[in-house]
Amino acid sequence: MCTLEKTGNIFYLTLAGDDEHRLNPTLIATLRSTLAQVKSQSVKGSVLITKADGRFFSNGFDLKYAQAGGSEKAAADRLMNMVDLLKPVVADFMSLPIPTIAAVTGHAAAAGLLLAMSHDYITMRSDKGVLYMSELDIGMTLPDYFMAMIRSKIGSAGARRDLVLKTAKIRGEEAVRLGMVDSAHGTAEETVDAAVRLAEELGKKRWDGKVYAEMRKSLFPELSGLLGLKDVAVLPSHL
Repeated sequence: MCTLEKTGNIFYLTLAGDDEHRLNPTLIATLRSTLAQVKSQSVKGSVLITKADGRFFSNGFDLKYAQAGGSEKAAADRLMNMVDLLKPVVADFMSLPIPTIAAVTGHAAAAGLLLAMSHDYITMRSDKGVLYMSELDIGMTLPDYFMAMIRSKIGSAGARRDLVLKTAKIRGEEAVRLGMVDSAHGTAEETVDAAVRLAEELGKKRWDGKVYAEMRKSLFPELSGLLGLKDVAVLPSHL
């Protein structure tokens, strides 16, 4: 499950509960409805911080849910359905008219890592937790929009190789060095505090939300194209 709170102009989306925050149809639907709520309530100066309770930010798709389909085909169908359902969530993040920050205080693996990377900024805990794209280890190719996200957000070819083809488990300080996250911090509380400071700094800019969303989409054209997001020109209201 997830919860939404608002303090000042900062929205806090929390993956709640002391579990692995596995992405299944129920949680994915809740994320979409929560993001719609954020979008409808946002104003100039609003910022979203996504965080999680417990040891995990998110450990990816809910494979137990997939396996409960009762057969190999049913399990595969359930897994591919989750792949399809998550895609609009990524599109929602990419078109949200406010800055977004993921405070990664635990493990972010596979689709859980993709969820974190869907944000504009990432703060990460350095003492515990890793970034891990596990698909090669479990024998699954990465969906096209996963690969587009990795190519769009990780500039180093070596870092992309290690993440995808070496299935490296990357800790906070290394993730900063590789350009995968913006900062690393000693504890979960410090990680969230850093996200709040960044949110306060960004909120002071009071950017036009439509312009911000369009600039974000234009910054990542391959990813936006795969997500079905089209550029829309926005001009100043007063020239």
